[in-house]
Amino acid sequence: MKRVHKNLIILATTAVIATPILAQQRERPSRECMQEVRELCGRDRSQIRSCLQEKADQLSSKCSGELRDRMQQRRGARDRGNRAASQTMIRPDRTIIYGNDQRQQIDVFEPEGAVDELPLVLHIHGGGWSVGNHKLVQSKPAHFTNANYFFASAGYRLMPDAPVEQQAADIGTAIQALRGQASAIGFDPDRIVVMGHSAGAHLAALVSTDPQYAGEAFDAIRGVILLDGAGYEISSSMANAGARSETLYKNVFGEDADRHRALSPVTHVGGADAPNWLAFYVAERAKSKEQSELLVGSLTEAGSAAQAVPISNTDHGRMNREIGIPAGAEQTQAIDAFLGRVFN
Repeated sequence: MKRVHKNLIILATTAVIATPILAQQRERPSRECMQEVRELCGRDRSQIRSCLQEKADQLSSKCSGELRDRMQQRRGARDRGNRAASQTMIRPDRTIIYGNDQRQQIDVFEPEGAVDELPLVLHIHGGGWSVGNHKLVQSKPAHFTNANYFFASAGYRLMPDAPVEQQAADIGTAIQALRGQASAIGFDPDRIVVMGHSAGAHLAALVSTDPQYAGEAFDAIRGVILLDGAGYEISSSMANAGARSETLYKNVFGEDADRHRALSPVTHVGGADAPNWLAFYVAERAKSKEQSELLVGSLTEAGSAAQAVPISNTDHGRMNREIGIPAGAEQTQAIDAFLGRVFN
């Protein structure tokens, strides 16, 4: 019997079973196909995913094809929805101003009914150090607050007004400002995980390996989550970049080798590093893989708990914006497990 792509079948099947009404009946797999799935795996929705991981190749070719078609339809709708969601700004529970620039502010989202001092996840947006908006947080606030974490998203000044050194200083100051208001907000000031995407991943790694930026707040950084960064060692990243990326890096970091070293997180590894690291990269993105493994290897040698994790069937933007929704299950589950280890 023809072997099929198990992940597509699992996602398509569980989505169809969980959705009683669809916009167009023709999008559903046939009754015969759904009966085949039930005969193979039963009717318990919680068991179907694990069952199909083992037995998906036992489905008929016709049913496998119907499920693949359904998944492709859902993927198209999901991508359209994600593009719309990425432009949605969610109202925070409070905003902290930590400087005079309009970008120097932090949005904070609070778990409903929180009593204990819960940990906090601080997100740093990407955008090539030149663009981006800390208010575009997609499903992250709902996901993390539902998991009993405070969630914050930090803005920072951008180029050309602020070079990378000042951006890292902004993030460090933001962490200090958060800790200064921890008692009023209600989170544990000594349990913070910093998470950054793309350029934000570089800034998260830099602030979490070089204590000059966060100062006395540095020890509160209990863990770091990096989302598809590719600039943890600037000189090698520039040397292996394509023409477009090379131009970006030269505009951001210049050509001074000493400055490259100063702004490379790898350079600072072995000092007072944050103790726990999770570095994601798009599996097919060689540059991010190389840089993530380089950083993780250095951190591991220096004694930190660090892991580089490839994510397949995604891209640079989706890895970030799909956190907290079914389409981003792989990175979301890994993040949840990481936070559980770090905070418990």
